[in-house]
Amino acid sequence: MTIKSHLVTCIVCPQGCQIQVRYEDGLLLEIKGNRCKRGKSYAWQEIQNPQRILTTTVRVIGGELPLVSVKTDRPIPKELIFKTMDLLAGIELKAPVKMGQVVLDNILGTGTNVVATKTVKKQEDSHQR
Repeated sequence: MTIKSHLVTCIVCPQGCQIQVRYEDGLLLEIKGNRCKRGKSYAWQEIQNPQRILTTTVRVIGGELPLVSVKTDRPIPKELIFKTMDLLAGIELKAPVKMGQVVLDNILGTGTNVVATKTVKKQEDSHQR
């Protein structure tokens, strides 16, 4: 049994605390350096199962804009970020796209959805004006 130690930079608030986490066989021994309770739980989560909110864009066909911004509706495991990006690269939405519209549901079985964060209207045909 080996005691492990990791330094984590907290991103929960603007303070950016450097938090030292010591653990052994998955059991927390000590966390120090955090200036708030949220930092402590973030650092331990980061050691056990790092997660991130993914923000990116998806192509829109026939829209006023060629892309729509999207994000996950909750964090996903960090190890799934690139697989999720690959899935999103193959998606093309047909305009109109509404803010909050689910673009990809239940990403890789996580129960997390990717949703549009902006409305993209359908491009009007210049002959109809």
